[in-house]
Amino acid sequence: MTSEIFDAIHGEVYGVWFLIGAAFVFWMQAGFAMCEAGFTRAKNAGNIIMKNLMDFCIGTVMWFICGASLMLGENVLNGTVGAFSFDVFTNYANFDYSAFVFNLVFCATTATIVSGSMAERTKFSSYCIYSAIISALIYPIEAHWTWGGGFLAEFGFHDYAGSNCIHMVGGICAFIGAWMLGPRIGKFVRDKSGKVTKVNAIPGHNLVIAALGVFILWLGWYGFNGAAATDIETLGSVFLTTTVAPAVATVTTMLFTWFRYGKPDVSMCLNASLAGLVAITAPCDVTDCLGAAIIGLVAGLLVVFGVWFTDNVVHVDDPVGAVAVHMLNGIWGTIAVGLFATASAPGFASAGIMEGLFYGGGFAQLGKQFAGMGITIAWTVVMGLIVFTLIKKTVGLRVGEEEEIQGLDSTEHGLASSYSGFAIMDVSNTMTMDINENTSLGIEDYDEASAARRDAAVPVVVDPTPSTGISKVVIIARLSRYDALKKAMNDLGVTGMTVTQVMGCGIQKGAGDRYRGVEVDATLLPKVKVEVVVSKIPVEKVIESAKKTLYTGHIGDGKIFVYNVAKVVKIRTGEEDMAALQDVE
Repeated sequence: MTSEIFDAIHGEVYGVWFLIGAAFVFWMQAGFAMCEAGFTRAKNAGNIIMKNLMDFCIGTVMWFICGASLMLGENVLNGTVGAFSFDVFTNYANFDYSAFVFNLVFCATTATIVSGSMAERTKFSSYCIYSAIISALIYPIEAHWTWGGGFLAEFGFHDYAGSNCIHMVGGICAFIGAWMLGPRIGKFVRDKSGKVTKVNAIPGHNLVIAALGVFILWLGWYGFNGAAATDIETLGSVFLTTTVAPAVATVTTMLFTWFRYGKPDVSMCLNASLAGLVAITAPCDVTDCLGAAIIGLVAGLLVVFGVWFTDNVVHVDDPVGAVAVHMLNGIWGTIAVGLFATASAPGFASAGIMEGLFYGGGFAQLGKQFAGMGITIAWTVVMGLIVFTLIKKTVGLRVGEEEEIQGLDSTEHGLASSYSGFAIMDVSNTMTMDINENTSLGIEDYDEASAARRDAAVPVVVDPTPSTGISKVVIIARLSRYDALKKAMNDLGVTGMTVTQVMGCGIQKGAGDRYRGVEVDATLLPKVKVEVVVSKIPVEKVIESAKKTLYTGHIGDGKIFVYNVAKVVKIRTGEEDMAALQDVE
């Protein structure tokens, strides 16, 4: 009796955990949305959010119409597909609700992987069509082979949580879609023959949002990998491997990009965390800590190679690195089962597979992994080519050039901006005029530099019109130098200035800044524009003080413009010219 009660409680507890895990996986949609939005430009953020939202919503509709039965139905055609049924409508009282919801959220994940690779230039209507088809046909049929009791499950192929069935499939569709769609305007420079001569970096507008997305995804992955566990030992081991692999992958990428490019690449490290998670997804239940660490190490190198390969070899524009993260590491994770599966892992016994090559099991399981993966690749490539070709030939895949340049938020959704009401930069805590005693004015570096170098670093442009005794000095400088500039102006006796948040665009030869391994030679950078009107204070002193303050000797120190002011009127008193400035300076 006690044993029966315990078994009942055990079943109920893990039944609840199964659904909690499904909720975790659903929450990953937010992670994908944030990650993709952060890696792309602000003018397309609303479009990105809409696509990720509709991936789940359209996917849900297609799932209850046909996807669920094609994946979860009884085997037909020798285990190649599930039997079509409407049990969710006709036999709801006896329907397996939990399995329906759990597999639905995984289906939506597969669909949304493609969104990032095709970002910033895809017609929204075309994307909705693709999303419906992958949810209705492409994913359910191949997932049935492994998880629905199909022929790959009977063959002994193992993919615990989706390196193959979800991530590789989504990554292949992403690669095909991005390839057929073509690159974003300005991504590649081609010569007259069409050969790519240069790859341009197009930085994402908000790596903070992208990082939030990665953390959300990592949290959700504990449900992604762990929800199917039915005992505490397997669940604990899955949590361990799901933590170790992405951590090692991220450290590996940090060190590699630090060595290769001179500085650790933030966006690459974010991709590396996801790459490690993707790679561990298939073997997470059958490998140990050492295996997870090696899997993560390879994933960290593979993701950097994948980004370089798509940019520089095949010239496929993948804004978020989905091909490197999901396709390549999905392949690697599937293979890793045949290399690192070990009987010491708590989930090994229930997996019904053989040990991996590196744990004395020989090539048997590795061969099964390659065979199952090869069949899945063939299905996905054929279906992906058919689907995207049909869409391209009928409704079209890509927006027009003018629409792409203007941004999909405006042209596809009627949004003036996804950030209405937000400033480009936040300098609200630096707008007071009090003196900051801790600010260094950089005088020593300025005095040591030659006069020619100082003039080149902070050039001065003077208005040639005759002087009226009143001058306006406009200073464009680094945002980080505002406090120092403010103090310098106060020291001169300037008590009023106009400060504007601006973005500066320039080709900075020799700057050496990189984004995802590609040198950034032209970009919008945060700047501050300070305007000062003076009469009693000599303009030369303002110029000299500003130059001393702003000079670092590096590209982007700033510029100073001097204009003659024809007339000044103080609105409150009606005073004009010199009199109007007496309480300003």
